Amino acid sequence: MIDKLTQAWGRSPLATVDPQMAALIRREESRQETTLDLIASQSIVSRAVAEAENSVLRHKYAEGYPGKRYYAGCGNYDEIEQLTIDRAKALFGADHANVQLLSGVPANTAVYLAALKLGDPVMGMDLSQGGHLSHGSKVALSGKNYTFHSYGVRPDNGLIDYDAVQRMAGEVKPKMIVCGASAYPRKIDFSRFREIADSVGAVLLADISHIAGLVAAGVHPSPVHAGADFVTTTTHKTLLGPRSAIILSKKEHADTIDKAVFPGTQGGAHFNTVAAVGVAFLEAQGAAFKDCMQQIVTNARILAETLLGAGATLKTGGTDNHLMLVDVNTSFGISGKTAQDALETAGIVANRNTIQGDKSPFKPTGIRLGTPTVTARGMGDPEMRRIGGWVLEVLRNPNDRVLQGRIRSEVEILCRAFPLMDRYVTRGTYP
Repeated sequence: MIDKLTQAWGRSPLATVDPQMAALIRREESRQETTLDLIASQSIVSRAVAEAENSVLRHKYAEGYPGKRYYAGCGNYDEIEQLTIDRAKALFGADHANVQLLSGVPANTAVYLAALKLGDPVMGMDLSQGGHLSHGSKVALSGKNYTFHSYGVRPDNGLIDYDAVQRMAGEVKPKMIVCGASAYPRKIDFSRFREIADSVGAVLLADISHIAGLVAAGVHPSPVHAGADFVTTTTHKTLLGPRSAIILSKKEHADTIDKAVFPGTQGGAHFNTVAAVGVAFLEAQGAAFKDCMQQIVTNARILAETLLGAGATLKTGGTDNHLMLVDVNTSFGISGKTAQDALETAGIVANRNTIQGDKSPFKPTGIRLGTPTVTARGMGDPEMRRIGGWVLEVLRNPNDRVLQGRIRSEVEILCRAFPLMDRYVTRGTYP
């Protein structure tokens, strides 16, 4: 009946069945198409990845692992998962890969389950200084189940204080050290973290969710090559895949990791997403992806230089990767929330973010800006300078709605010149 109605009315199945939901989705499509997404933890996928994710694979349970399923009819799923595993291992040079994770927090949770006992001492980066909730925040499962000790950044330059990390490790004797961040604009010295972990007999977990694409392209040092025992990453952000996650590990941890994922922390994987991750990993082997990753870093540097040149204060004085932290209180006398709202009114989407010294995550004095999405849309040097100019105008005049309206119109014109789904891989070179 629905198919007949769709044919008769010329409408999509969704619009026929649920016009209210269809309208909301179309509204979101329009918002994404006509705004500048500077949220560092977001990106967009290619048409090929989207096709895999929107496939019939979404219908099927396939609990277990290749060759060891709990349901019949999983032969194709075995091959899909193994193909994605093989591509993950090749892309990062890892011994083992689990590609069933639903998202980043479950990935970290599974590693904790595999390598720790309840209450064990662990070290992770402080949330307010660039870490992540799953790195031991008191409100998260990790902070409730294990005894986390938080390290941070130097007060003078905002860089990770490796000497302080070494001293803390000597004092608390952690069973695990977690490195990686969600708001740190500089390269992370994974080799130094490996040395610190070895000095106290700890295992090393590197969460590279933000920088995984840069690592895969050789734009950032690799924790796998540095000898991390476990590496977790989401598959969106700089990897330009669907929202999911994987765990990489040394081969001696393979069985315990797999058991910690299933049945330890989750049931059946979403195999439409597993397949889409596999497609993204194939794309990540190509020259177009590597060029995109380098441009992400270049674009971030140009955006940072544009802001710095106009007197804005950036934590660490710039960026080595895809993101930067702007101290909007020092620079413009406004809060992170005020900055976020003013920018969004002007069609520029960013997020408020704590910076060193902030007392509450609800009243941050910074914003985080990132370049994955705008770069994947094809924007480069001139666009970054133009975007930087708009950001400065808005932050200097956060209450000027006329100014924000004018910039919003200019943003929309720019965005229409770089269509959302015409990203690099549709024009690029496949491996």
